[in-house]
Amino acid sequence: MIIGKDKSNRYLMSSLTRITDLENFDFDVEKLDREKWGHGDYVAARVTNKPNPLYQIEIPTGRMAELMEDDLIIGVFGKRAATLEGVGDWEAIGDNGQMHALTSAGLLGKATSTSLLLPRFMSLEYEGHVLREGRKQTMRDFIEPVTATEFDSPVILMVGTSMSAGKTTAGRVIIRELQKAGLRVVGAKFTGAGRYRDTLSYGDAGAAAILDFVDAGLPSTIVPEPRFEEAMRYMLSRIAAIEPDVVVAEAGASPMEPYNGAIAIEALSKHVVFVVLCALDPYSVVGVEAGFGLRPDVITGPATNTTAGIELAEKLTQLPALNLMDKESLPRLREMLRAALPGQLGVTPTGG
Repeated sequence: MIIGKDKSNRYLMSSLTRITDLENFDFDVEKLDREKWGHGDYVAARVTNKPNPLYQIEIPTGRMAELMEDDLIIGVFGKRAATLEGVGDWEAIGDNGQMHALTSAGLLGKATSTSLLLPRFMSLEYEGHVLREGRKQTMRDFIEPVTATEFDSPVILMVGTSMSAGKTTAGRVIIRELQKAGLRVVGAKFTGAGRYRDTLSYGDAGAAAILDFVDAGLPSTIVPEPRFEEAMRYMLSRIAAIEPDVVVAEAGASPMEPYNGAIAIEALSKHVVFVVLCALDPYSVVGVEAGFGLRPDVITGPATNTTAGIELAEKLTQLPALNLMDKESLPRLREMLRAALPGQLGVTPTGG
């Protein structure tokens, strides 16, 4: 938490502030005219209405903090288009300043479409922009400098048929296996909507370093293509400087959703040695294959929760399907990883 210069307000930092120094140095909060608002702006908001289970905020450590009415948070203007939860946009905020926390990480905007299966998003009211010396603070202001470096590491790519398809879980399992084999692994999330605990879990699994699009100054990757291409170049340079043996890369959400997944996959394509498709159900695998032309090496996720799902997925796609939460599947996964990374996991495959 931090107290602003007026010493009268205490603000809870969302995890989207983790690239900043706002927790350690003072700032001002002041309302700005609407024409001065922009994507990636750091703003203060007041919690309104009675709390429900979604009235929580992820703080910079990744821990969840419960909120009460009238609490103040610092978040970021951005956009979200989650197929299973909700859609929202900072540009949809009206003159009354009423908005929502579109993610627990502090992605702020006006919800325009939400699932009836979930509690309502946390309601907020615009208090003002974060300023220093009269200048608004944005995510771009806090991007760590990096030297442009050629990326040349093998990539294990995880994509999903939608959000909540099991990508992060699959990534943790794969990182653990690679780390146990002695490889230096970087876990990276290139697209999606900001939430730190997913990326942190890659470090918990044994990744030597973790990185995501927040490090590149984006609250989510629903941005114009040139801006996302710039962010991809930045992230790849950051990873290249670490010199990993292998990168386990997640393209959040689905490549067919508006998170620039297609651009991320194209940027990684010549380095990809293994593709994991995480699916909610066997039929959605066919949809991604047909709609995006993506041919994975293995299918996992909720579609493989049972033997019936595995059998149907394999029948529909003629691809191997594994439940990576079942330790009985790990020997076969290891064989696949050895084939994808010849010589790096102790066994060099033979044959064509």
